[in-house]
Amino acid sequence: MTPLSFVLLLFVISIVAGAIGSLVGLGGGVVVVPVLTLLFHVDIRLAIGASIVSVIATSSGAASAYVKERMTNLRAGMFLEVATTTGAVSGAYLTTVLPAKFLFVIFGAVLTYSAIATFRKRHSAQPLAVSHDRLANYFDLHGSYYDQFEQKEITYKVTGTKLGLAMMYVAGMVSALLGIGSGALKVPAMDLAMHLPMKVSTATSNFMIGVTAAASAGVYFARGQIDPIIAAPVAAGVLGGSMFGAQALRRIQSKVVRLIFVVVLIVIAVEMLQRGVLG
Repeated sequence: MTPLSFVLLLFVISIVAGAIGSLVGLGGGVVVVPVLTLLFHVDIRLAIGASIVSVIATSSGAASAYVKERMTNLRAGMFLEVATTTGAVSGAYLTTVLPAKFLFVIFGAVLTYSAIATFRKRHSAQPLAVSHDRLANYFDLHGSYYDQFEQKEITYKVTGTKLGLAMMYVAGMVSALLGIGSGALKVPAMDLAMHLPMKVSTATSNFMIGVTAAASAGVYFARGQIDPIIAAPVAAGVLGGSMFGAQALRRIQSKVVRLIFVVVLIVIAVEMLQRGVLG
C-alpha cells in the first residue's frame, strides 16, 4: 500500500469513526484503534496516540454543536469530571498492582451488563419530572433541550448523583488502567444512574471525553507517540464525521440512539473479553 492510499483510506475510515463516536458519545477511538492495529498493523502506542487526537477532534466538532443546541449539560459534565479525574489518578497507581488480563475481563463483564441494562430501558426512557436528589438540586444539574425529532422542548431532572459519581470514578480508573476511552461507562452512568435523556448523555459524554483527552494529549506528544502521518488524516476525518454525527443525533429518535449505543457497547465488551481470556 502506497503512503497516499494509506492516508486516503485512513481518512475515509476516520469519517465513519467520527460519525459513530459523536452519535453515541464514545469518541472516534472506538473504531480507530482496532482499525489501526488490526488492519494497518500500526504499533498500539501510536494507535492510542492517534485515538487521543481523534477524541479531541470529535469533541471539538460534535461537542461544540451540542453545546450550541443546549443538548450538553455543562454543569453535570464538569461536576462528574471531578470523579473521572480522581479515578484516572487512582488507575495510574493501580497499573503496577493489578494484572491486565483480569482488568479486561472485569471491564468486559461490566460493559455487557451495561449493554443489557441500557437495552432494557428502551421502553421506559421518559425523563424525570421531579428530583429529590440533594446534590442535583444544590448544584442545579437539571436542564432542558429542544428535540428536533419530537419537535418539542424536553425538560428533565437529574437524580442518582452519588451513584453517578461512583461510576464516573470507575470510568476514569478503567481509562487509565487499560488506555481506552471512558465514554463506554460515562454514558451508562448518566443514562442509567442519573436518568439523563439518552441524547443528553451522549452529548455530555462527548464534551467530557474531550476535556480528559486534551489533558493527556501533551503526555503522548512528549513521548513521541503521536505520528503526524497517522494523526493528521485521523483528526481530519473524525472531525468531519463528528459534525455529521452531531447533525444526525438531533434528527433521529432517542430509541435509535440507544440501540446503536448498545450494539457498539457489545462489540467493545466482546473485544475486552477476548483480550482478557485469549490475550
